[in-house]
Amino acid sequence: MEAKEFATEPAVESVCFIPTGSGAQHHEHRYGTRKPLMWWVLTSRSWVEIPIGAFLIQHRRGAVLFDTGMDPQIWEPDYINSPIGRFLLRRIFQLNTSPEDSLGRQLEAIDVSPDSVHKAIISHLHFDHIGGITDIPQAELLVSRDEWQRLSEPNPQNDWILREHIDIPGAKWRQIDCAPTDDPVLEAFGECYDVMGDGSLVLLATPGHTRGSMSLLLRSSNLVPMLFVGDLTYELDLLMKDQFSPLGDKEQLRASFAKVRALKQQLPDLLVLPSHDPAAANNLARFRESA
Repeated sequence: MEAKEFATEPAVESVCFIPTGSGAQHHEHRYGTRKPLMWWVLTSRSWVEIPIGAFLIQHRRGAVLFDTGMDPQIWEPDYINSPIGRFLLRRIFQLNTSPEDSLGRQLEAIDVSPDSVHKAIISHLHFDHIGGITDIPQAELLVSRDEWQRLSEPNPQNDWILREHIDIPGAKWRQIDCAPTDDPVLEAFGECYDVMGDGSLVLLATPGHTRGSMSLLLRSSNLVPMLFVGDLTYELDLLMKDQFSPLGDKEQLRASFAKVRALKQQLPDLLVLPSHDPAAANNLARFRESA
């Protein structure tokens, strides 16, 4: 990808957060711990409330989602095939959702037809990020090739990647690879994928939480630059301080954190938006009100 000159006409009309339920995660899960994994999973009583949802980007060429949130059927007895997964779900997460929280109904609540969604970018394949794909069957679903490969390996459900809710008939999955870029702003990454072909929505490889996790850089003449980071981090301060969750590859996280910090040096006004950070949705809402 070559560095692009952005058109005077804004590429992106608006951005908003679409809630698809809420939940809580253990303090140790969010902020890190030296305790053994199963110890804090089974004994911790310290919970941190989190939002669960997707980001809706109204691009001039169509609506784009970053992730699709959680499926309200998550608590159905047969939603997770693995007995161990069903046992651990209630101990790792507290999840609150109802039929009204489905992606389709939440889009309709703000007068956006689910049929209008052009593309959905999947930051990674965890169940709380792919839960709405059946509500947008017409949309192209972009996922990194590295992430998709996990589905071909034994027991992806052990990593909370539920094949039966991902590789479904009719789903328009497209595996993507990043390509070299000479954009000086993206020097730390070296590669990217231009989603719309105009430089406004650019995917960046940020492995660590999962090996194929991606972040999305938004640049439009009418908006501050934004970086949607999925679960790379749960709070911007944690990324700035190299404070890692115990779930993930620490060395990959360290490298991805450094690249995001380098990007923020290039773009001082960059608004970093972790998916499960209440401050991210609030900051985005405040930005929209002041725009």
